[in-house]
Amino acid sequence: MAELDMTSSAPLTDALPSEEGEYLSFLLGHEEYGIEILKVQEIRGYDAVTQIPNTPTFIKGVVNLRGKIVPIVDLRIKFNLENIEYNEFTVVIVLNLSGRVVGVVVDGVSDVIALNQAQIEPMPSLVTGIDTKYIIGLATYEERMLILVAIEELMASQEIGLIDDASV
Repeated sequence: MAELDMTSSAPLTDALPSEEGEYLSFLLGHEEYGIEILKVQEIRGYDAVTQIPNTPTFIKGVVNLRGKIVPIVDLRIKFNLENIEYNEFTVVIVLNLSGRVVGVVVDGVSDVIALNQAQIEPMPSLVTGIDTKYIIGLATYEERMLILVAIEELMASQEIGLIDDASV
């Protein structure tokens, strides 16, 4: 499992959904992740971005999406994954987070999965090398395990700061 570049190891147990919800599953490296489908605006192929000087390496730049300037964050770089390759499967998930549009680069999207509370477990405390501050929990679905990401909190984090954390 990839090591996340975060600072806290307290799981977001308050963020566990209390009822069934739908999640978009996507790939980063060899792991499958999930984010709430209600935060997804659209999925696009990866196109060239306009790079902005003096930004962190995980912020690839910006794109003009129908007249709106949208920052693009490469989650593969943010999560310290190796062998980052841009190919025909690389996509940008465009998110609407508290009224702010942000794109995240992932290796590919899988599908939309309906999960209920019984399928979601908090991150085990024995996992010490991985920061779980922005991880909602682990979900099991048809022999698969998904790492559920608290994407709004991640984008509002001090390292990224793309959305106002007062709105999260």
